[in-house]
Amino acid sequence: MQLRQLGRSGLTVPPLAFGGNVFGWTVGEADAFSLLDAMVDAGLNFIDTADVYSRWAPGNRGGESEVIIGKWLARSGKRDKVVIATKVGMEMGPGAVGLAPSYIARAVEDSLARLQTDYIDLYQSHRDDPDTPLTDTLGAYGKLRDQGKVRAIGASNYTAQRLSEALILSERNNLPRYESIQPEYNLYAREPYESGLQAVAVAQGVGTINYYALASGFLSGKYRSAADAAKSVRGRKIVDTYLNDRGRRILAALDEAVETTGATHTQVALAWTMAQPGITSPIASATSLQQLDDLVAATRLTLPAEVLRKLDEASAWKTSPR
Repeated sequence: MQLRQLGRSGLTVPPLAFGGNVFGWTVGEADAFSLLDAMVDAGLNFIDTADVYSRWAPGNRGGESEVIIGKWLARSGKRDKVVIATKVGMEMGPGAVGLAPSYIARAVEDSLARLQTDYIDLYQSHRDDPDTPLTDTLGAYGKLRDQGKVRAIGASNYTAQRLSEALILSERNNLPRYESIQPEYNLYAREPYESGLQAVAVAQGVGTINYYALASGFLSGKYRSAADAAKSVRGRKIVDTYLNDRGRRILAALDEAVETTGATHTQVALAWTMAQPGITSPIASATSLQQLDDLVAATRLTLPAEVLRKLDEASAWKTSPR
């Protein structure tokens, strides 16, 4: 699998990241171990998670995904074969939220313990913290880097302006810089990234590891009517969010691309995303080995220019960048 540079971090990653948000939620420990073994064997060795995954699930407290990954790392002995990305900043309990240096110092130790490792490859600010100066947050990351606990840092859910401010302050104050940005981006949700973040990422050499690369599964093509809401735990939200005139237009373009290429809807949607300027490694999840095979196949698919053009036109939010 051809690897890509992640920003200027020195880390190399495959063109697709595996979303660990499903671990401890829709995927239990045994199935997670099977998926992790298979994905690493296939060269898909970039795993994205967060301390808060999967706090939203009934009975969970947060940290479940990291715990499962940590158990697998301990059992498999494959720590040196994977790139682990996790995040800090979302609420983990009373007073356990944000990007203040004191909280980052505490949260990273918790993540390291759950992951059963002594370093994190990519440590990300899960969302902006307007109450903490950027230099304070970046300085805290600098200490973790100097201690060998973090190799590189990234940001998630930052605006183009705040990412630019952080990059300027990093250079001005000799602090670690965000080497990646993690926004929502897919064929349906293009505007937030393309209207600002994309230009910053390309100009400043910041890698983009976008989430919801399959629009929560809508772009897999299995949600076509209101009745399809029953197909998954997220089905109702997916149908309500995406099954509109624009969504149907995108599905029609995907249908045509599938017929042209012989690939699946998932493969085409991911291949389109991987071909966009600034994109390093879209994040996608799988809950079965069959779904994982689909993700791996997507990394080997190059879409013809005409297919890319038609997908661009069908999903255009204002004026297509092509």
